[in-house]
Amino acid sequence: MATYLDFEVKIKTLQENIATAQLKNDMHAIEILKKDLEKEVDKVYSHLSDYQKLQLARHPDRPYAMDYIHLILKDSIEIHGDRHFSDDNAIVCFLGKIEEQKVMIIGEEKGRGTKNKIQRNFGMPNPEGYRKALRAAKMAEKFQIPLLMFIDTPGAYPGIGAEERGQSEAIAKNLQEFSQLKIPTIAIVIGEGGSGGALAIGVADRLAMMEYSVFSVISPEGCAAILWNDPSKIENATQALKITPEDLKNAGLIDSIIKEPIIGAHRDKEGAANAIKEYFLNTLEEIKSDTNYLQTRYQKLMSYGSFQ
Repeated sequence: MATYLDFEVKIKTLQENIATAQLKNDMHAIEILKKDLEKEVDKVYSHLSDYQKLQLARHPDRPYAMDYIHLILKDSIEIHGDRHFSDDNAIVCFLGKIEEQKVMIIGEEKGRGTKNKIQRNFGMPNPEGYRKALRAAKMAEKFQIPLLMFIDTPGAYPGIGAEERGQSEAIAKNLQEFSQLKIPTIAIVIGEGGSGGALAIGVADRLAMMEYSVFSVISPEGCAAILWNDPSKIENATQALKITPEDLKNAGLIDSIIKEPIIGAHRDKEGAANAIKEYFLNTLEEIKSDTNYLQTRYQKLMSYGSFQ
C-alpha cells in the first residue's frame, strides 16, 4: 500500500477515484479526473515548504540505493566486507555497468520492512561500512573505473561498538582518501544526507542532490532539541538549517540539483532512476573532458567555507 503524507490527501483521493473509474471503464470520468490530478500535483509540489521537502526525503516509499542499483545497473557483482572486522549491510558496494559504462557504485541503504531495516541498521553505517566503501573505491581506482555514490543516511551509527572500532577515524580516513582518488567520482544525495555519515562517501568531483532530498550537519529534531529544548519546533529548525538543494546550491556547497518526476521519486521510481542515469553519464563526460580534473577537485574542496 502506498503511503501518503498529510499534504498529499487530495492526491490520494483523486488517484482512488481514477482507479474506481477504471474499474467501471468510465473513460469520460477518467479523463476529467486525470486533469484534476495533474492540476493538484502541480499545485502541491510547486509550493512545498522546507519541512514538507524533509518529509519527502524521508518518505517510506522513496527509492533507496538498492532500488536505484537494480534499476540502472546491469551485470552487477556485490562486494562484501572491509577485510578488517565484518561486512556492514548499511553500506552496499556493486561493480557493474550503466548502459555500456563500467562503474563502481557505493550506497547507504536504509532497508524496507522491519527485518531488513534492522539488518541494514536503518542506514546508519558502522566503521566497517566506511572501510568497505574505501576498499571498493580503491579497487575502482586500481582498474580505472568511475565511482558513483548514493548518500542516504540519518548519520553514522553512534553506538559504543562503533566508537570502540574507530568511527571518527574511519570517516576522517575516507575524507582524506576519497579526495585523492585518481578516477572520476560523482556523489548524489538521494534522500537524507546526515552529517559525517554522509560526508564519508560525499567527497567527489561532483556532488548533486535529488530535488526532494536534504543535506545537513544535524537532524532538524536534534537541532530543535539543542536550540529550543523542544523537539516540536522541527519546522523552525528545518527552515533555519537551510538543508534543501536550493539553499545548498546557492551557498555553493553542491554542484547540481537533479529534477525528480513531477509527482516525486516516491511515486515514479523508474523516472527518478532514469534522471540519475542521465546525470551520471553526462557528468562523467564533463569530468573526463577536464584534463586536470584532480586539480579542479582540489580547488573545489578548498573553496568550501569561503565567501565574499
